[in-house]
Amino acid sequence: MKRIDRTTIITRAKLWLDAQVPYSMSAYWSDGYRQDCSGYVSMAWNLGSNEWTGSLDKFATKITKDELLPGDMLLFHNPADPTNGSHVVLFGGWVDQTRTHYTAYEQTRPTTRKLATPYGYWANAAKYVPYRFNGVTGGIVPETPGAVPAPEPPAAGPTPGDAAKAFPGADKFAPGAVNDHVAQLGRMLIERGAYRFYPKGVADRTWSDHDRLATQAFQRAQGWTGADADGVPGAHTWRLLVDRQGRNIPPLVGGAPGPGGVRAYPGAAVFRPGQSHPAVEALGRQLVKKGFGKYYTSGPGARWGEADRRNVEAFQRAQGWRGAAANGYPGPETWRRLFA
Repeated sequence: MKRIDRTTIITRAKLWLDAQVPYSMSAYWSDGYRQDCSGYVSMAWNLGSNEWTGSLDKFATKITKDELLPGDMLLFHNPADPTNGSHVVLFGGWVDQTRTHYTAYEQTRPTTRKLATPYGYWANAAKYVPYRFNGVTGGIVPETPGAVPAPEPPAAGPTPGDAAKAFPGADKFAPGAVNDHVAQLGRMLIERGAYRFYPKGVADRTWSDHDRLATQAFQRAQGWTGADADGVPGAHTWRLLVDRQGRNIPPLVGGAPGPGGVRAYPGAAVFRPGQSHPAVEALGRQLVKKGFGKYYTSGPGARWGEADRRNVEAFQRAQGWRGAAANGYPGPETWRRLFA
């Protein structure tokens, strides 16, 4: 089943370009995506989660310069300085046949921009690595002479348009169930925004927690609660998916599990004196679990305090970081290592 084609990726990228979305590492645009470079790529790829430069490669496959096509990304992730030393851009096509410059769609200060850019990027050019989103399908009408359309691959398995629309029965989605309906459900859910629930990016024939959580997210997106949102598809859930009706699963703003069970980084603004947020307590619990909770005299709790900062600092120093990289305020790389 198709997930997203290249034309759609570029069309989505242009939405922020047209709106001139301001750059921010802590603010979220009206579509639910974080207003920084990796949030922009997450939005364009329609991941349904706010990823960062240290996790986007989990959704993609490394390619060569010669394989680049519109909708691919060029990624530079610098673990030594994850906040200020990393960046990612969307590849929009080659500027000319020399392939020395390409059109880059990127979220940068002050606002979203589209600009002819030297390959791989202005600074640290050699460290930018090209990747292709695992969910991309189909071709694109080239914007530039060097952008060659990709061939349209055959559809992978049954699609809602081809499959029988009749609900196959709840027994097909019971613990231990293995059948084609489970795989079809997963593919339909991925198309509706559930990509983050499938760490490998694909659905299989075995019913699992991935399917249950994705189904529950879709049900909750319809405004259902209680038994109506138990994660097991019924006839109504199935009909909405097969007919492509109802609301899509909204993207994560932060604090909920993402691929592989790692919670999404909620943004730097959460970790400021006096701020209260569930992610603060989640952070504290993880620090204690990792053995870095000695500064807590009670808690941890949802209100950010000096004990949290000192415990985070101890954890950062244990990673070998110093100076501003070990100031006690968690950035995306600190967060990833804590929850990995």
